[in-house]
Amino acid sequence: MKLVRVGSNSFKKLCERNSGRNKRVTESVRNIIDNVKLSGDDAVIKYTKKFDGVKLSAKDLRVSECEMSGAYQDIKPEFVSTLKVILENVQKFYKKQLKRSWKIKDEDGVLLGEQVMPLERVGVYVPSGTVPLVSSVYMTVIPAKMAGVKKIVLVTPPNQYKSVDPHILVVADLLKVDEIYKIGGAQAIASLAFGTKSVPKVDKIVGPGNAYVTEAKRQVFGYCDIDMLAGPTEVVIIANQQSNINFIRADLEAQAEHFMGLSILITNSRKVAQAIKKENIPGYIVLVKNMDEAADVANMLAPEHLQILTNNPKKVARRIMHAGAIFLGPYTPVAVGDYVAGPSHVLPTGGSARFFSGLGVSDFYKSSHIISYTKKALEKIREPLEKVAGIERLTKHLDSVKKRFE
Repeated sequence: MKLVRVGSNSFKKLCERNSGRNKRVTESVRNIIDNVKLSGDDAVIKYTKKFDGVKLSAKDLRVSECEMSGAYQDIKPEFVSTLKVILENVQKFYKKQLKRSWKIKDEDGVLLGEQVMPLERVGVYVPSGTVPLVSSVYMTVIPAKMAGVKKIVLVTPPNQYKSVDPHILVVADLLKVDEIYKIGGAQAIASLAFGTKSVPKVDKIVGPGNAYVTEAKRQVFGYCDIDMLAGPTEVVIIANQQSNINFIRADLEAQAEHFMGLSILITNSRKVAQAIKKENIPGYIVLVKNMDEAADVANMLAPEHLQILTNNPKKVARRIMHAGAIFLGPYTPVAVGDYVAGPSHVLPTGGSARFFSGLGVSDFYKSSHIISYTKKALEKIREPLEKVAGIERLTKHLDSVKKRFE
């Protein structure tokens, strides 16, 4: 691991790790989106053959009922019972985030409120590279379901056998996902954003993906909503002299399992820094003076995953303002959050935890403001309303109020 100093150019690059865009990826994605908008299923089929090496017909795109039921034959029976325990944890966490409509009414008859409604259609992207990312299914679908989303459409790349991993299908079936399509990459995002003859248009797209998927989400934002722009996964570990070296090493190595995964250690212990520096783990070590500076550095990095492996993690956590998820203590590795704890592992990366949050139930709501005035209430606010409208020289706005008192 490479030792970097706070304030150095290397450290600044770490803090600005999400600032650049690949022009080749941007242009390639733009072409894919334009072609899917123009040619629909034909373009999707073409890109699936080009990028995934799988030749599908339009009728092959959607996973059939037969494929869904057959998936149960291709998994071990204990998978379902294990899964149910995990799903209960996730549901228990998101139950606390449920929102409801509200209203207030004053003595003059003014009624104000917020009508909270679930989104109608949501698209979920589930990556499927060398291994099936089963956890991404329940970490995205459950909060959407709990919000009350009416229709959930899942897209995931097909394998060489023109099918989808049975574990993904079983999880989706247990969670009552409405439709599943064998589409990956930027073409999947474009299909969800604009719709094709086979794939329905959705209101929001959520879920992690590679650089092409992320860029596609960026480009379709505005035609539909997205959750966030997630980049390569990352972990920042805060440790001191009391921290267990073996735990630190194991957690840094776990992050290195991911393609382009970023591992950063922040410590005030030269002994810890030197011990980890000797390890053959890609990543960085930031040496700080004390735990207050460690928290400041962590806030500057605004990481996706922040582990605090000190002897008093709650004290350090009180100073943390920017992190996707915070893992406290020696027995809370990131893997717990990735799979079983409950909160979604769909988290902001690349420093975007300064303004993005982890995926939650609130991501699947929208609201309408409710406003109702009586004549008496309108009369009462007529003077300040007319003054502001007068300053803005919007005379017809003024007239719309005056008409009600003629």
